[in-house]
Amino acid sequence: MEARKVKDAVEAAAAKVAEVFTDKVPGAPSSVPPPVDEPTTPRDPLPPKSEHGTPENRTPTGAENGAPPTVNAQHGEYLTTAQGARLRDTDHSLKAGPRGPTLLQDHHFREKITHFDHERIPERVVHARGAGAHGVFTGYGSATDVTRAGFLRQGKETPVFVRFSTVLGSRGSADTVRDTRGFATKFYTDEGTFDLVGNNIPVFFIQDAIKFPDIIHAGKPHPDREIPQAQSAHDTFWDFVSLHTEAQHHTMWNMSDRGIPRSYRTMEGFGVHTFRLVNEAGETTLAKFHWKPKLGVHSLTWEEAQLASGVDPDFHRRDLYDAIEAGAFPEWELGLQLFPDTPDETFAGIDLLDPTKIVPEELAPVQAVGKLVLNRVPSNFFAETEQVAFHLGHLPPGIDVTNDPLLQGRLFSYLDTQLTRLAGPNFHQIPINRPHAPVNDMLRDGFHQQAVHAGVAPYRPNSLDGGNPFPGGDDAFLDLPVTVAEAPKVRANPVSFDDHYSQVRLFWQSMSPVEKEHIVRAYAFELGKCYEQAIKERQLRCLANIDPVLCAQVATSLGLPAPEPTVPLATVEPSPALSQVGQEWPPDGRVIGIVVDADADLSGVATVRRDVFAAGMVPLLIGPHGGMVGDLPVQRTFATARSVEFDALLLATAPAPAPDAIPARDDKAGAPVAVDVDPRVQLLVDECWRHAKAIGAFGGGSDVLEGAGLTGMPGVVTADSATAALTGVSTLLASHRVWERFPATLS
Repeated sequence: MEARKVKDAVEAAAAKVAEVFTDKVPGAPSSVPPPVDEPTTPRDPLPPKSEHGTPENRTPTGAENGAPPTVNAQHGEYLTTAQGARLRDTDHSLKAGPRGPTLLQDHHFREKITHFDHERIPERVVHARGAGAHGVFTGYGSATDVTRAGFLRQGKETPVFVRFSTVLGSRGSADTVRDTRGFATKFYTDEGTFDLVGNNIPVFFIQDAIKFPDIIHAGKPHPDREIPQAQSAHDTFWDFVSLHTEAQHHTMWNMSDRGIPRSYRTMEGFGVHTFRLVNEAGETTLAKFHWKPKLGVHSLTWEEAQLASGVDPDFHRRDLYDAIEAGAFPEWELGLQLFPDTPDETFAGIDLLDPTKIVPEELAPVQAVGKLVLNRVPSNFFAETEQVAFHLGHLPPGIDVTNDPLLQGRLFSYLDTQLTRLAGPNFHQIPINRPHAPVNDMLRDGFHQQAVHAGVAPYRPNSLDGGNPFPGGDDAFLDLPVTVAEAPKVRANPVSFDDHYSQVRLFWQSMSPVEKEHIVRAYAFELGKCYEQAIKERQLRCLANIDPVLCAQVATSLGLPAPEPTVPLATVEPSPALSQVGQEWPPDGRVIGIVVDADADLSGVATVRRDVFAAGMVPLLIGPHGGMVGDLPVQRTFATARSVEFDALLLATAPAPAPDAIPARDDKAGAPVAVDVDPRVQLLVDECWRHAKAIGAFGGGSDVLEGAGLTGMPGVVTADSATAALTGVSTLLASHRVWERFPATLS
């Protein structure tokens, strides 16, 4: 009875807190605020946080079981062994006297330490560093003419789990490194699981999967020193891509701003390969899958990426989960590029089976066929994000593969890797991987078998089990009867795969001047980190075949002569769809940093804070100390804040140096400032200025901008009121950055 009273009191207190802080800043670690003293009255586990979700409860064979979402979580008020026996103590091993040796009979110690010793499973060879989220996909019905896949029907809602990742780094690497990102989506359709395993770049380094170990070995840290981690700025990578020139297209995308996304929420996704769709009439169409983010495609600046790797290595992961918790649910539209299924499998002269080529959207527009919304954070990272297993062979009726040689190899590799990582063939029975369709597969036994199969005849045909299972009918998956031409067995590519430069030139020519500047900087940095001059010179030859201006600019940075092209420069038509610059996007989930102190117009700050929440954004108050400034909660201090956390900055005051603004205590406090203001606030302003972010001020905050000589400069707003300052900054945010602040020299 006493435990029930305590539980009711805690839940009532949590409800009261929720009423007061309806516009709460995300990041609370628990569903109920903790007490100062250690809780000692037994109670059931706390309820999950509102944004948490778990895999839908299904049996190992895919049947609904009606169990509540928390059925697989821990239960009961008391600590137990794995077998449910209550324990009195988990802090002291069983010893022969207080100072004696630990006894072998300590079954609790052995169970606890043995499980701990085996908590980690082998990390993924690639895509080890990832973050996942649950959501729902809703079909628009616009794809029914080309595919019979049921999850694309109008209004059809399908649960999904999405995992974002970097390719090269280990699980412990940073989020914001320059790298390709994975964008893998598991659709739990009622016709069987569909895994769309893509990237944020629509082309790949290689044309044939047999080279996949080679490119990854080249990109991974050098085998002798195990450095550098999670980056391509080293000799083995550039040695490989300068010799395998088919990699130049992907490399150009990676050297562009696409290689350092602002967030997963502002990242495009691509299925990379060409797939074959089939409709109810049996007609086929070739297609490429695209994910288009609601917020537009945005990136970090290179300095921001470097700062974030140190200040917050979990930058992308935190952004994703904070956005979901704040209700700014990440959204993408799924789109299709459609092509006639012709015998030569080409479109506008582009070989659709070459994974190093794109089809410009101006030639084949992306047609929206559904919407993805991520709305739940995993309840357990290991059980869900780490154990989720994707495979390109998980296909529903209506979607089939093509002979893309990279895709063909992935069909083998993805299944094979799960046998080691997840310890056997039954990885599909792990809750996050369980299908939402009935399973009757005749597969038996093996490591970690969780199903308890009935029947005595797991073979077909049979009579002992009444003939069950029976073959599917017209609604079953069909391997399309595509004609395979008679041809000799060869290890070769089609001649159409030989063009390694024209589309790289297309990408370069499609970039805005500021994006070209960033590409030059990226190549110069990456090649500048290489030791061998021969590798730098060889890559410059590749750049000369892409564009002479690009090659000359990079060569100048390296102190090397720019070589002449060895192939004729392709004549290309730029594709505006490839540029990230020049449009406007909604502000959902953007983070506004607001500098405050006790002398600020706190009523104006409170108004702005409410307005930021109302606009679907997140305000973070930055103060001279933690706790409260007036009646307002401070989320960051001058000591802990860094510009990379914010999409825009608002100054409500010109704060004098805080007591901890001592260079011996905080390196950031050592910079000279133009006015009597805390140097760390001036650093925030300087960094936001360099990173082309919107900056606004009202009240005393205008003095900071005036002292820095920024008043009236591009992207800088000073206003008489807090509301006017926010309005000006919000308008600037629609374009994401203020690139006109730094005119580019390249055209």
